[in-house]
Amino acid sequence: MKRTLIVVDMQKDFVDGSLGTKEAVGILQNVKNKIEEYKKNGDEIIYTRDTHYENYLSTNEGKHLPVIHCIEGTPGWEIYEGIYVEGSEIVNKPSFGYIGWGKYSFDEVELIGLCTDICVISNALIIKALFPEISVSVDSSCSAGVTPEKHEAALETMRSCQVEVK
Repeated sequence: MKRTLIVVDMQKDFVDGSLGTKEAVGILQNVKNKIEEYKKNGDEIIYTRDTHYENYLSTNEGKHLPVIHCIEGTPGWEIYEGIYVEGSEIVNKPSFGYIGWGKYSFDEVELIGLCTDICVISNALIIKALFPEISVSVDSSCSAGVTPEKHEAALETMRSCQVEVK
């Protein structure tokens, strides 16, 4: 059985950049350990990268979250140092959830990353909807929300939608 780890938006702007939080910094070692576990086992690792452009503030998201972040090509857009495994796929996504997951063949998916209450939950629910019979899980120790309260609320919502929370 093929296991896939999806590392959601572990980018500089979300860790210690324009939208960074102490909670995001606090999960870094757990994230590195989880990635190392998958790497050692030869499992698939896919990274998502929140990707915006110079017109971000005029987009719908930019009007609701007027903080410039993850502009393609900037340092804040890059995967956080020490997180990326060379040769792994990176999926650029212009929105909370990547809608191209249907082209993949998953047996089992685990998601980690940022932010639990926005992009992690969006991707977990898209994958669960596309592949209702596979195991989809989120490691809560390798994820952080905008706030601790929103992190917990997102985990509870995912549990309700049959996403296993570890």
